[in-house]
Amino acid sequence: MTKDECFFLGKIVGKFSFKGEVLIKLDTDVPEMYLEMESVLIEYNENLVPFFIERSSLQKSTLLRVKFEDIETEEDVEDLVGALTYLPLTMLPELEDDQFYFHEIIGFDVIDATHGNIGKITSINDSTAQALFEIQKDEKQILIPMNDEFIDKIDKENNTIYLTTPEGLVELYLG
Repeated sequence: MTKDECFFLGKIVGKFSFKGEVLIKLDTDVPEMYLEMESVLIEYNENLVPFFIERSSLQKSTLLRVKFEDIETEEDVEDLVGALTYLPLTMLPELEDDQFYFHEIIGFDVIDATHGNIGKITSINDSTAQALFEIQKDEKQILIPMNDEFIDKIDKENNTIYLTTPEGLVELYLG
């Protein structure tokens, strides 16, 4: 399985006990959804390796305490600390029609209520306080905050997202 077929679940941030448990910092708003997993894929030497879960529990809201099968000591987990964890895309829960995962909308056309088609979404920048749609229009990049108030409609069938952006925002980029 390749990373393209997976989504990022979280990062192993530390050891938990002398019995080989780890803490995974989950990248999710709903950590409870991941309590019943049978396994995770861990990036190890540039490969995704399946690790089977013996038991798991939540520790301080977004930390998942995990005991993997066949990992019995602190030394066994040394190499895992700092590793990234993934799950197959097929394990993502279904969303409502007006909700989306970031990877789903890459390549969508963006139709603005005032300006019409303003380009295609090339990526989502979620490294800022407010996540941004990164939209490519010819040679220009347009950044639009991912704000529920701006999103009018998501048409997954036609790969189109409809926005009403604040006056002047699109003009900043298109001049």
